[in-house]
Amino acid sequence: MRHTIVPLLAFVLATAATAASAATSPPSAPDAPATPLSAPVYVLSGGGYGHGVGLNQYGALGQAKANRTYKDILAFYYPGTTMTKAALSTVRVLIADGRPSVKIGSTAAFTVTDATGIITPVAAGEIVLKPNLKVMVAGNAKALPGPLSFTPAKGSTLTLDGKGFRGALRATTVAKGLQIVDIVALDEYLLGVVPGEMPKEWPAAALEAQAVAARSYALASIVKNRDFDLYADPRSQMYYGVSAESPTTTAAVKATKGDILTFGGKVATTFYYSSSGGRTASSEDVFGLALPYLQSRPDPWDDGSPYHRWAPRSFTAATLAAAFGVSAPVVDVVVVPTVSGRPASVTLIKKTGEKILLKAADVRARLGLRSTAFKLGVLRVGRPPAASAAGKPVLVSGLARDVQTPLIQKLAANGTWVPSVKVAPDGDGSFAVTVRPKSTATYRLTADGQAGPALTITVPAGPAK
Repeated sequence: MRHTIVPLLAFVLATAATAASAATSPPSAPDAPATPLSAPVYVLSGGGYGHGVGLNQYGALGQAKANRTYKDILAFYYPGTTMTKAALSTVRVLIADGRPSVKIGSTAAFTVTDATGIITPVAAGEIVLKPNLKVMVAGNAKALPGPLSFTPAKGSTLTLDGKGFRGALRATTVAKGLQIVDIVALDEYLLGVVPGEMPKEWPAAALEAQAVAARSYALASIVKNRDFDLYADPRSQMYYGVSAESPTTTAAVKATKGDILTFGGKVATTFYYSSSGGRTASSEDVFGLALPYLQSRPDPWDDGSPYHRWAPRSFTAATLAAAFGVSAPVVDVVVVPTVSGRPASVTLIKKTGEKILLKAADVRARLGLRSTAFKLGVLRVGRPPAASAAGKPVLVSGLARDVQTPLIQKLAANGTWVPSVKVAPDGDGSFAVTVRPKSTATYRLTADGQAGPALTITVPAGPAK
């Protein structure tokens, strides 16, 4: 539902006879004097970390701690999928591209096979390879016809610029630069993926769920019409090679050997991320990809995540404008939600009347948020038109939109703020509550633990009449 700007809400002094009804609804008298709202205070709240689609890694941790198996975890985050065995056993991973030179080596002697099929032995150590594909053979640099395939000795691995990789390394000259592709068994590739995606200290069931998700995602993300299958970065998945491997993650890969998830006979696109904030997002809302097994759903397993709820932040009209690089103060925001409940877009309304439409991802980037599972609430109160007699009811009207636990607080004599009246906003965020100051008093509207606008109600000295 699209929010609209609430028109000027007013303070109206209520008489004793109408105080009871005024406490729950704003006055309706057509000649009631309208007073301007305070400047807005914006409250940013939210939770989660990542895009929110598919496997929640902290949710997997919560389920593992509750003694649920990796199959239970996967069934929760990818409902309707079927577990089967992978048909593809080897993948080609692009690990370097456009390089002027690389160092390829091994602690044991290895071999290089050129495009004609000739195999040349290479001594243990490192060789420097450039786009001319010259390799030191018997003490002489010899240009070999490419592409070249470097293969380690049995039980050994190769290094690329000192970083270890399993499998064979294929070197090709592309546009005067070197392209290096690691040709590696699927599960050996996962040995260098899983420990980079989930802490190795986590329970086995969580690591096993991650292994199946990573294996499935790799096969569902095969690059088309290229001479490699996967990238070694977030375009596919982060691939860290041998140095990242650990016994626990290796055990998880072996325990789930070849396991993948499918849906409708195809490998499932098993997105995963860190923390849901209590509700997953649908793939359609986030990626524009409608998949039945990636729908939004409540996620109670995220409660233990350190990112489950963020510490709320507040902005004034000026500081919110500055955060977005806007020249004039922001007088209101309009949020359009997705089916998942996350914002689809946010419109900033400037003091000049200009509107700036932003995607949720743009807001996330501008404000440095961990996810798009955020709310940008608005707090405003009306200014009192006149003083009140001591003890007489005063109607406080205002706006508390898209915030949690709104509350009117009163400034005590000792300088602290104390609770005064709970606020129950209507669907559009508007509210009206009654206070009865016995002397001049200052109140403020708060929500999510953040201070909103304050107002002072002046009460004349002397007894109430």
